[in-house]
Amino acid sequence: MVNLIWLFFIVVGFVVAAFQGNIDAVTKAVFDGAQTGVTICFGLISILVFWLGIMRIAEDAGLLQKIARLLRPVVRFLFPGVPKDHPAIGYIMSNMSANILGLGNAATPMGIKAMQELQKLNPAKDTATPAMCTLLALNTSSITLIPTTLIAIRMNFNSINPAEIVGTTLAATVISTGAAILVDRWYRSRNTPIPPDHGKSRTPPAKG
Repeated sequence: MVNLIWLFFIVVGFVVAAFQGNIDAVTKAVFDGAQTGVTICFGLISILVFWLGIMRIAEDAGLLQKIARLLRPVVRFLFPGVPKDHPAIGYIMSNMSANILGLGNAATPMGIKAMQELQKLNPAKDTATPAMCTLLALNTSSITLIPTTLIAIRMNFNSINPAEIVGTTLAATVISTGAAILVDRWYRSRNTPIPPDHGKSRTPPAKG
C-alpha cells in the first residue's frame, strides 16, 4: 500500500509538471534529491561507525550489561508471557539498550533475533503474539537519550548546534513510549490470551 501511495504521488507530480511545462524543474529536483541522499548516506557512515565503535567499547566495558540489568524488571513487566530465562529476553534487553543510546541500526539485528526467538514461542505461527506486538511498538517509539542519527544528519547540513535536539528528542520519545505502552496494555486487556493448544484440532468428547 505504501508503495502505491508513493507511486501515486510521483505520477501526479509528473502529470502536473507536464501540464504546467515544468518537466525540467521536476527532473532537476529528482537528480538533486538523489545526489543529496547519496551525500547524506556517505556522511552518516563515519558517524555510525564511530557510534558503533563506542557501543562496542561500552559492551566490552559492561555498560550495556548494566543497562540491561536495570531494564530487566521493566522487560518482565512488559513481556509477562515470555519465560525469564528464554533467549528472547536477552535480545529484547539488548535491543532496548541500543535504542536508548540512539543506535537504531545497531538495534535492528537484536530486534530481529528477538522476534525469531519469540516466534519459537508462538503457538500460531501465522499470527503475531502480544509479546511480538509489544516489542514492535517499543522498538518504534523507544526512549532515546542520544539521537545519534539525527545529530549526524544535522551535522551534514551544517547545523550550528546539531546536538540541541537532545532534550526535545528525549521528551518526545518518553511521550511516544508511554503512549505505546498504554495502547499495548489496553489491547492486551481487550483480547483473550491464546490458549497453548491454539490451532490444534480437538477430538469431541464421546457422548454417554
